[in-house]
Amino acid sequence: MPRYVQIADEIVQQIRAGVLGPGDMVPSESELVERYGVAGGTIRKAMVEVRASGLVETRHGKGSIVKDRPPVRHRSSDRFRRSLRQGGKAAYLAESAQSGAAAKVSVLYIGPMEAPEDAAQRLGVPAGTQVLARRRLYFRNGTPVETATSYLPWDVVKDIPELFAENPGGGGIYARLEDHGHEFAEFVETLQGRPASKAESSELALSPGAPVIHLVREARTTEGRVVEVCDTLMAADQFVFEYRIPAAD
Repeated sequence: MPRYVQIADEIVQQIRAGVLGPGDMVPSESELVERYGVAGGTIRKAMVEVRASGLVETRHGKGSIVKDRPPVRHRSSDRFRRSLRQGGKAAYLAESAQSGAAAKVSVLYIGPMEAPEDAAQRLGVPAGTQVLARRRLYFRNGTPVETATSYLPWDVVKDIPELFAENPGGGGIYARLEDHGHEFAEFVETLQGRPASKAESSELALSPGAPVIHLVREARTTEGRVVEVCDTLMAADQFVFEYRIPAAD
Protein backbone atom coordinates (compact mmCIF):
# COMPACT_ATOMS: atom_id res chain seq x y z
CA MET A 1 0.00 0.00 0.00
CA PRO A 2 1.45 3.42 -0.93
CA ARG A 3 2.73 5.43 2.01
CA TYR A 4 0.31 8.31 1.42
CA VAL A 5 -2.64 5.88 1.59
CA GLN A 6 -1.32 4.46 4.88
CA ILE A 7 -1.07 7.98 6.32
CA ALA A 8 -4.55 8.90 5.09
CA ASP A 9 -6.00 5.73 6.62
CA GLU A 10 -4.37 6.50 9.96
CA ILE A 11 -5.79 10.05 10.02
CA VAL A 12 -9.26 8.78 9.06
CA GLN A 13 -9.12 6.17 11.82
CA GLN A 14 -8.14 8.85 14.34
CA ILE A 15 -11.24 10.82 13.34
CA ARG A 16 -13.55 7.81 13.47
CA ALA A 17 -12.15 6.84 16.89
CA GLY A 18 -12.65 10.34 18.27
CA VAL A 19 -8.95 11.09 18.75
CA LEU A 20 -9.64 14.02 16.44
CA GLY A 21 -13.13 15.26 17.35
CA PRO A 22 -15.60 17.57 15.60
CA GLY A 23 -14.11 21.04 15.21
CA ASP A 24 -10.52 19.85 15.78
CA MET A 25 -7.84 20.92 13.34
CA VAL A 26 -6.05 18.20 11.43
CA PRO A 27 -2.28 18.68 12.01
CA SER A 28 -0.67 21.00 9.47
CA GLU A 29 1.38 19.76 6.54
CA SER A 30 4.65 20.63 8.29
CA GLU A 31 3.54 18.80 11.45
CA LEU A 32 2.60 15.71 9.45
CA VAL A 33 5.87 15.83 7.51
CA GLU A 34 7.78 15.80 10.78
CA ARG A 35 5.56 13.11 12.33
CA TYR A 36 5.77 10.66 9.44
CA GLY A 37 9.20 11.54 8.06
CA VAL A 38 7.98 11.92 4.47
CA ALA A 39 8.03 14.64 1.83
CA GLY A 40 5.40 17.36 1.64
CA GLY A 41 4.05 15.91 -1.61
CA THR A 42 3.24 12.65 0.15
CA ILE A 43 1.30 14.50 2.85
CA ARG A 44 -0.59 16.54 0.25
CA LYS A 45 -1.63 13.33 -1.53
CA ALA A 46 -2.67 11.82 1.81
CA MET A 47 -4.86 14.83 2.59
CA VAL A 48 -6.61 14.48 -0.76
CA GLU A 49 -7.65 11.01 0.40
CA VAL A 50 -8.72 12.30 3.81
CA ARG A 51 -10.87 15.04 2.25
CA ALA A 52 -12.45 12.47 -0.07
CA SER A 53 -13.68 10.59 3.01
CA GLY A 54 -16.05 13.47 3.73
CA LEU A 55 -14.87 13.64 7.34
CA VAL A 56 -13.09 17.00 7.09
CA GLU A 57 -13.64 20.35 5.45
CA THR A 58 -10.85 22.59 4.25
CA ARG A 59 -11.08 26.31 4.97
CA HIS A 60 -8.89 28.70 3.07
CA GLY A 61 -6.09 30.03 5.24
CA LYS A 62 -7.04 27.81 8.19
CA GLY A 63 -6.42 24.23 7.11
CA SER A 64 -8.55 21.11 7.48
CA ILE A 65 -11.14 20.83 10.25
CA VAL A 66 -12.99 17.71 11.37
CA LYS A 67 -16.65 18.08 10.40
CA ASP A 68 -19.42 18.06 12.96
CA ARG A 69 -21.60 15.52 11.20
CA PRO A 70 -25.08 14.50 12.34
CA PRO A 71 -25.74 10.75 12.54
CA VAL A 72 -26.16 8.82 9.32
CA ARG A 73 -29.81 8.34 8.43
CA HIS A 74 -31.36 5.38 6.66
CA ARG A 75 -32.90 5.85 3.25
CA SER A 76 -35.45 3.08 3.00
CA SER A 77 -37.81 1.90 0.29
CA ASP A 78 -40.58 2.11 2.90
CA ARG A 79 -40.68 5.89 2.45
CA PHE A 80 -42.86 5.46 -0.67
CA ARG A 81 -45.65 3.50 0.98
CA ARG A 82 -49.07 4.75 -0.09
CA SER A 83 -50.29 4.75 3.52
CA LEU A 84 -47.70 7.42 4.36
CA ARG A 85 -48.86 9.65 1.51
CA GLN A 86 -52.50 9.18 2.49
CA GLY A 87 -51.53 10.07 6.05
CA GLY A 88 -50.17 13.39 4.81
CA LYS A 89 -46.46 12.51 5.04
CA ALA A 90 -44.17 13.18 2.09
CA ALA A 91 -41.32 10.70 1.63
CA TYR A 92 -38.50 12.87 3.02
CA LEU A 93 -40.42 14.02 6.08
CA ALA A 94 -41.68 10.51 6.84
CA GLU A 95 -38.18 9.11 6.55
CA SER A 96 -36.66 11.82 8.76
CA ALA A 97 -39.34 11.35 11.40
CA GLN A 98 -38.58 7.63 11.55
CA SER A 99 -34.91 8.39 12.23
CA GLY A 100 -35.68 11.05 14.86
CA ALA A 101 -34.16 13.89 12.82
CA ALA A 102 -35.30 17.50 12.45
CA ALA A 103 -36.03 17.95 8.75
CA LYS A 104 -36.33 21.11 6.69
CA VAL A 105 -36.94 21.65 2.98
CA SER A 106 -35.93 24.84 1.17
CA VAL A 107 -37.56 25.35 -2.23
CA LEU A 108 -35.07 26.87 -4.68
CA TYR A 109 -37.16 27.00 -7.87
CA ILE A 110 -40.60 26.03 -9.18
CA GLY A 111 -41.56 26.76 -12.76
CA PRO A 112 -41.24 25.85 -16.43
CA MET A 113 -37.95 24.54 -17.77
CA GLU A 114 -36.67 22.84 -20.88
CA ALA A 115 -36.25 19.17 -20.06
CA PRO A 116 -32.58 18.06 -19.85
CA GLU A 117 -31.71 15.24 -22.22
CA ASP A 118 -31.64 12.44 -19.63
CA ALA A 119 -34.88 13.52 -17.93
CA ALA A 120 -36.60 13.98 -21.29
CA GLN A 121 -35.62 10.47 -22.39
CA ARG A 122 -36.98 8.98 -19.16
CA LEU A 123 -40.21 10.99 -19.47
CA GLY A 124 -40.60 9.93 -23.10
CA VAL A 125 -40.55 13.45 -24.53
CA PRO A 126 -38.08 15.21 -26.88
CA ALA A 127 -35.14 17.00 -25.22
CA GLY A 128 -35.98 20.66 -24.66
CA THR A 129 -39.70 20.02 -24.19
CA GLN A 130 -41.23 22.28 -21.55
CA VAL A 131 -41.71 20.52 -18.21
CA LEU A 132 -42.38 21.65 -14.67
CA ALA A 133 -39.21 21.71 -12.56
CA ARG A 134 -39.24 21.67 -8.76
CA ARG A 135 -35.79 22.13 -7.19
CA ARG A 136 -35.28 21.67 -3.44
CA LEU A 137 -32.48 21.67 -0.88
CA TYR A 138 -32.99 19.33 2.07
CA PHE A 139 -31.57 19.82 5.55
CA ARG A 140 -31.21 17.39 8.44
CA ASN A 141 -30.61 18.88 11.87
CA GLY A 142 -29.58 22.11 10.17
CA THR A 143 -27.06 20.51 7.80
CA PRO A 144 -27.66 20.46 4.02
CA VAL A 145 -27.60 16.80 2.98
CA GLU A 146 -29.40 16.55 -0.34
CA THR A 147 -30.54 18.46 -3.43
CA ALA A 148 -33.29 17.23 -5.69
CA THR A 149 -34.92 18.44 -8.90
CA SER A 150 -38.19 16.90 -10.04
CA TYR A 151 -39.18 17.08 -13.72
CA LEU A 152 -42.88 16.54 -14.48
CA PRO A 153 -44.66 16.49 -17.88
CA TRP A 154 -46.48 19.75 -18.55
CA ASP A 155 -49.64 18.06 -19.81
CA VAL A 156 -49.87 16.18 -16.48
CA VAL A 157 -49.28 19.13 -14.14
CA LYS A 158 -50.93 22.06 -15.93
CA ASP A 159 -54.30 21.34 -14.30
CA ILE A 160 -52.91 20.59 -10.81
CA PRO A 161 -52.27 24.03 -9.28
CA GLU A 162 -50.89 22.55 -6.03
CA LEU A 163 -47.81 21.35 -7.92
CA PHE A 164 -46.85 24.97 -8.63
CA ALA A 165 -46.93 25.86 -4.93
CA GLU A 166 -43.98 25.65 -2.53
CA ASN A 167 -46.07 23.44 -0.27
CA PRO A 168 -48.16 21.08 -2.41
CA GLY A 169 -50.03 19.83 0.66
CA GLY A 170 -49.99 16.73 2.83
CA GLY A 171 -48.26 13.74 1.24
CA GLY A 172 -46.29 15.89 -1.21
CA ILE A 173 -46.45 15.91 -4.99
CA TYR A 174 -47.05 12.17 -5.21
CA ALA A 175 -50.24 12.49 -3.18
CA ARG A 176 -51.45 15.31 -5.44
CA LEU A 177 -50.71 13.28 -8.57
CA GLU A 178 -52.66 10.32 -7.18
CA ASP A 179 -55.53 12.67 -6.22
CA HIS A 180 -55.80 13.46 -9.92
CA GLY A 181 -55.88 9.85 -11.10
CA HIS A 182 -52.19 9.08 -11.59
CA GLU A 183 -51.93 5.98 -9.41
CA PHE A 184 -48.39 4.77 -8.88
CA ALA A 185 -47.29 1.23 -9.63
CA GLU A 186 -43.58 1.48 -8.84
CA PHE A 187 -40.59 3.75 -8.28
CA VAL A 188 -37.35 2.86 -10.06
CA GLU A 189 -34.08 4.28 -8.72
CA THR A 190 -30.59 4.29 -10.23
CA LEU A 191 -27.62 5.14 -7.98
CA GLN A 192 -24.04 6.08 -8.77
CA GLY A 193 -21.22 7.21 -6.49
CA ARG A 194 -18.77 9.90 -7.62
CA PRO A 195 -16.78 12.91 -6.34
CA ALA A 196 -18.69 16.16 -5.92
CA SER A 197 -18.03 19.04 -8.28
CA LYS A 198 -16.94 22.40 -6.88
CA ALA A 199 -20.48 23.80 -7.09
CA GLU A 200 -22.01 20.68 -5.55
CA SER A 201 -19.48 20.73 -2.71
CA SER A 202 -20.39 24.34 -1.96
CA GLU A 203 -24.15 23.71 -2.00
CA LEU A 204 -23.91 20.71 0.34
CA ALA A 205 -21.16 22.21 2.55
CA LEU A 206 -18.72 19.43 1.61
CA SER A 207 -14.98 19.40 1.17
CA PRO A 208 -13.89 19.66 -2.50
CA GLY A 209 -14.09 16.26 -4.15
CA ALA A 210 -16.02 14.65 -1.26
CA PRO A 211 -18.05 11.57 -2.27
CA VAL A 212 -21.68 12.00 -3.24
CA ILE A 213 -24.46 9.68 -4.36
CA HIS A 214 -26.21 10.60 -7.59
CA LEU A 215 -29.70 9.07 -7.58
CA VAL A 216 -32.23 9.30 -10.39
CA ARG A 217 -35.79 8.09 -9.71
CA GLU A 218 -38.63 7.40 -12.12
CA ALA A 219 -42.19 7.44 -10.74
CA ARG A 220 -44.28 5.08 -12.90
CA THR A 221 -48.05 4.83 -12.92
CA THR A 222 -50.25 1.76 -13.32
CA GLU A 223 -50.69 2.85 -16.95
CA GLY A 224 -46.95 2.53 -17.48
CA ARG A 225 -46.23 6.25 -17.79
CA VAL A 226 -43.35 8.02 -16.06
CA VAL A 227 -44.93 11.14 -14.55
CA GLU A 228 -41.89 12.34 -12.60
CA VAL A 229 -38.12 12.08 -12.89
CA CYS A 230 -36.30 13.13 -9.72
CA ASP A 231 -32.59 13.92 -10.07
CA THR A 232 -31.04 13.84 -6.59
CA LEU A 233 -27.56 14.43 -5.20
CA MET A 234 -26.74 13.33 -1.64
CA ALA A 235 -23.76 13.68 0.68
CA ALA A 236 -22.51 10.09 0.77
CA ASP A 237 -21.52 10.13 4.44
CA GLN A 238 -25.07 11.07 5.48
CA PHE A 239 -26.93 8.07 4.12
CA VAL A 240 -27.23 4.33 4.48
CA PHE A 241 -29.47 2.73 1.85
CA GLU A 242 -31.83 -0.03 2.86
CA TYR A 243 -34.05 -1.81 0.34
CA ARG A 244 -36.55 -4.63 0.50
CA ILE A 245 -36.13 -7.10 -2.35
CA PRO A 246 -38.91 -9.68 -2.74
CA ALA A 247 -37.61 -13.24 -2.97
CA ALA A 248 -40.68 -14.55 -4.79
CA ASP A 249 -41.39 -14.05 -8.50
